[in-house]
Amino acid sequence: MLAPLILIDFGNLSNPYSWRVVDDGVMGGLSQGNFSLTEKETAVFFGSVRLENNGGFSSLRHRFQERVAVNGEYVKLYLKGDGKKYQFRIKRSSYDYHSYIFEFQTSGEWEEVLVPLKEMYPAFRGRKLRMEDYPADVIEEITFLIGNKKKESFRLELSKIEII
Repeated sequence: MLAPLILIDFGNLSNPYSWRVVDDGVMGGLSQGNFSLTEKETAVFFGSVRLENNGGFSSLRHRFQERVAVNGEYVKLYLKGDGKKYQFRIKRSSYDYHSYIFEFQTSGEWEEVLVPLKEMYPAFRGRKLRMEDYPADVIEEITFLIGNKKKESFRLELSKIEII
């Protein structure tokens, strides 16, 4: 078995500005997400989702400078959620209109979430596409998204992301 490939270690993050929040404001919505580093060497994605003006999501995105070759079966997320459901998304190319998605429920405690790469399904704007699931070959962009079709506040604390 190969050693894990650390994609992101928030305790060793050299450029926090490589992360950006994209909210439903791109479509007229009023949701508001925020991103910050903590003194505990983690990062926090937090804010509120609102439904007015066809809103309903907030996302945190990171684009790698170069495509990352995937050499493993899972992405392992070390995180502490708020008991809400989130999506982890991968884009093979930043030019792709679709993402590959895995939904997960958080427990409110620190946990490790295993994302089975070959089970990530393609979707665009909330619609599953008739395409092959993620081929687990390369990554150029990752995203955390909350969009549970309800008004809610959220908080997702992140420690590390690995490929195993």
